[in-house]
Amino acid sequence: MLIIGERINSSRKSISAAIARQDKAFIQKEAMAQTSADAHYIDVNAGTFLEEEADRLKWIIEAVQEVTDLPLCIDSPDSKVIRSVLPLLDKAPMINAITLEPERLEGVLPLVSEYRAKVVGLCQSEDAMATTVEAKVEMAGRLVEVVKAEGIPREDLYIDTLVYPLATDASSATASLEAIRKVMKSYPGVHTICGLTNISHGLPNRKLINRIFLAAAVSSGMDSAIMDPTDKALYSSLKTILTIMGKDDFCLEYLSAYRDGRLE
Repeated sequence: MLIIGERINSSRKSISAAIARQDKAFIQKEAMAQTSADAHYIDVNAGTFLEEEADRLKWIIEAVQEVTDLPLCIDSPDSKVIRSVLPLLDKAPMINAITLEPERLEGVLPLVSEYRAKVVGLCQSEDAMATTVEAKVEMAGRLVEVVKAEGIPREDLYIDTLVYPLATDASSATASLEAIRKVMKSYPGVHTICGLTNISHGLPNRKLINRIFLAAAVSSGMDSAIMDPTDKALYSSLKTILTIMGKDDFCLEYLSAYRDGRLE
């Protein structure tokens, strides 16, 4: 299970404030905490700074790479911003994200090839964001084809079937879970991913919802997530469901997490 640590995102007030005042120690503390919590990638995002996004993102990248050897997930909708920061990276990144919008594909896919990056593919076109199972699976298939045409290995594509807040779309979770099952069955080698906290936006006790949805998504075949690995209860749920699903040989990872005091 691939974990992309989500905490260094400028949509969080504390992160935005730290970026604005260039508080390197604060950002580095977040990076180190997620590294210690078994993240595989660190997501970095400065999208709320608009015209300053590229400069702010460069600053974040430099700060984070000083304290962790983990590869980064470059999180931006702007291909120009992505292109400007990629030369700074010490390791092959993940890029978040492409859609089926022609401008986005033309701007990002060549970068994925050039830097041998992994890439998140959102089930979204120039006309719509997929909400039904059928639309999610159909757009996932189109993403698989465009990535193949670019010569990018299928194994480097992470399909995000798009989960929306339950507070506004009560069927979003079930649609996403079914789409994950179908995508994983229809396109062997492709990965599935989600921005986990979207599901609980607008509802109380969000962490409970996040934990239950994560377990359901993993049981449906999802093999990666953009999440907070420092959330001990969430991490515990992940390790437990992986063990239950037979994805932890001899329960070794579960036992290791228990010995390290990571389970709650």
